[in-house]
Amino acid sequence: MSERKKQTVTYPLRLPASLKMAVREVARKDGTSINQFVNTAVAEKLSAMRTAEFFAERGAEADIEAALRILRRSGGQPPDDDDRMA
Repeated sequence: MSERKKQTVTYPLRLPASLKMAVREVARKDGTSINQFVNTAVAEKLSAMRTAEFFAERGAEADIEAALRILRRSGGQPPDDDDRMA
């Protein structure tokens, strides 16, 4: 398997001046560059969107009736004394 090189591309990003000033200030306080801040923000947004997609796909496959039957079933044995928290 060949090692993949990290590739970066330049993307001109247009931001409203007020947003750029806010990003600049937050990045400065964080000790990072605007570029690093934007990269992190984009990565976090993609992660959140992919997580939402993951759970939506899993939810679509769920058997709600089976889950409700499990939740409605009668309980088992109470925990042993040594299983309880002090």
